Amino acid sequence: MIINPILPIWLMVIICVIMLFFKRKGIYANLRQILIIVLVFVINLRIMVPDDNINTSSSNMDISVLFVVDNTISMLAQDYNGNTERLDAVKADCAYIMEKLQGADFSVITFDNTARIVAPFSSDSDFAKTAIDSIYPIDPLYAKGSSMNICKEVLVDLLKQRKEKNSGALAVFFISDGENNTDEKLQSFEEVASYVDYGAVLGYGTEEGGKMYVRRFYEEGTERTLLQDETDFPYKDAISRIDESNLKKLASDMKISYVNMSEQKNVDDIIKGIKKKAVTTIKDGDKTDGYQDIYYWFVIPLLLLLIYDFKVCIQRNIG
Repeated sequence: MIINPILPIWLMVIICVIMLFFKRKGIYANLRQILIIVLVFVINLRIMVPDDNINTSSSNMDISVLFVVDNTISMLAQDYNGNTERLDAVKADCAYIMEKLQGADFSVITFDNTARIVAPFSSDSDFAKTAIDSIYPIDPLYAKGSSMNICKEVLVDLLKQRKEKNSGALAVFFISDGENNTDEKLQSFEEVASYVDYGAVLGYGTEEGGKMYVRRFYEEGTERTLLQDETDFPYKDAISRIDESNLKKLASDMKISYVNMSEQKNVDDIIKGIKKKAVTTIKDGDKTDGYQDIYYWFVIPLLLLLIYDFKVCIQRNIG
């Protein structure tokens, strides 16, 4: 047996004690009052007993969700909601989106020097979440700068394959700070628009920018060092800043919204729009072991006592 209180037990004890202060006239009235308080307390405990015949069900959304995650060093900049790393915020926000879109298929692409599919489309959201949680930029020694062009070919190929195999809708969340420190101009992503039904470009970072602490894999330990800008001497702390012009152009090309992710709730409207248009079905599963609520066993005598008590009060007032 387990309990799962509706209200905190300490709060319910206070309420029950307050109820006891309202004295009733007559021994039977007092007994009814005590019984009512005891039943209210027990119902609040929400007692659950073991049951090996629990019905399981799962939700299924006719939509595939692809996360395209910028995995370059600039995503380590500490300018999200104060001094939180952008990448830490990305991981939390992706988990939030997956929770809100439970029942969809998920896939993950990351890009730095190259682009790769780290999680193919699957209904197993835990697999996609684990893939995102494991993301960390490559060592600065091997990094070749930031460019969103890197992921275009892999992105288009994956979306095209998904459309050919699945008739459901496709949503893309393209996640980046928009920074481009290579000689390449941002390419057009208009080709992507023909495959995408929903989604958003999620921008991370601020105009003031943030410093980056990096872990160098050739050094022992997990200590991280402050990244330096070595383009000129004396060296200065490297600063990464969001480039919203690139992100907005990307969103315009893909015909999806741009959202500045200064807070997690900023993506709520996008999620609501997807859930409103996507079709969700509930599928019954097998029987399994679990716990069954029994609070309703105590609701019936409580209602009977309340009805009787109300009837007695009416009769007294009339008399």
